[in-house]
Amino acid sequence: MNNTVARAIEEIRASFPGSLVTTFDDGQGGAWFFVDGVDPGPVYATRNIWVGADIGPQYPYADVYPVFVSGELQRADGRQLGEATSMNVGFHGRNSVQISRRSNHREPGLETAAMKIQKVLAWLASR
Repeated sequence: MNNTVARAIEEIRASFPGSLVTTFDDGQGGAWFFVDGVDPGPVYATRNIWVGADIGPQYPYADVYPVFVSGELQRADGRQLGEATSMNVGFHGRNSVQISRRSNHREPGLETAAMKIQKVLAWLASR
């Protein structure tokens, strides 16, 4: 992975100090990662999930999109997850929920990969 992507991975590790962050080099300058041990908030019955995404070699000029979370994610009230989610999507060997939250008009270098993951988790918690 290139140096910019490696720095992004380190920022993700720093953003989730109590979680296990596993990374994989994609062989083209980018990487993908899993953060295991994330709490999506009290809206969800599943309180310990993983979150992951691909970071392309064009980062920071390319958005970290889409973001994936554990396929077991369920709301505590029994309702469907709703818009911007796709169930039973494979992500590097894991069953997942795909979260489609594109960051339009983002400023490269200002919104980091770690910030994007935090924004997606905040969006999930607010639903």
